[in-house]
Amino acid sequence: MHYERALFESFLRNIKLDDYRAKYAPVKIVEMDLDKPVDIIPTKDLYSLYWDEEEGERPIPSFDEFYDIYYKNNEANIKIFWDKSGFGKECDCFQRGLKARIYRTWASIITQIYAGYVAEEVFGKGNVLQSAELDRNKVDILVKYKGKELKFQIKKVTGRKEISRMSDPKEKAKNLIYLKYEVVKLSDYLNDYRRKRGIRKTLKPWAKQFIKYNPTKGFLDMFEENGFVVFTTKRFEEYKTQIDAESKD
Repeated sequence: MHYERALFESFLRNIKLDDYRAKYAPVKIVEMDLDKPVDIIPTKDLYSLYWDEEEGERPIPSFDEFYDIYYKNNEANIKIFWDKSGFGKECDCFQRGLKARIYRTWASIITQIYAGYVAEEVFGKGNVLQSAELDRNKVDILVKYKGKELKFQIKKVTGRKEISRMSDPKEKAKNLIYLKYEVVKLSDYLNDYRRKRGIRKTLKPWAKQFIKYNPTKGFLDMFEENGFVVFTTKRFEEYKTQIDAESKD
């Protein structure tokens, strides 16, 4: 068992995204692979605390609370990594850079985990799996439903090279279903229309993804409290409908 979707959603709505972005976005010090030369990737702790945690055991941890738990659980390996990274101990550069790096991973993974909660609402509890092991195998959400397996990978649209690799034949061979999402400024979200001479024209392309402006085909939502972007049940319902139809044949 884990948290209920409504409780996790309330947690997401109350994250101070602007504060975190202002604090961590400019910090790009620790950008090397976190599994080399030792593994200090935070995914195990993330899935343990935000997906596997039984509701009622503890409040959902904030980022700072999560980071303290992560650092304590991985302190020995972090110190080894620090020693081998080339960063000296005379300043806090490594520690500041690592926390900023872990924040970016945290924000990405909790988006994926919430998508798992949404998928669970569509396919039913017990039919949706998420874990650090699956994550390592490029599967963010595994759905097992009526004898079928659906392997979803969540991708934030950034224009980076990994997005272009989604069309690579080797990636397609993994039978992954890519669910892409785009993060836009809250101010842009609240003013979505192109305007010409004061007359409202067509929706901006990104706005078509959001149910607020495209109730029929939109599959993303944005929490207006802080601008957090999430998937809605519509993104998963099409796959359930297809499997249900096939099972009747």
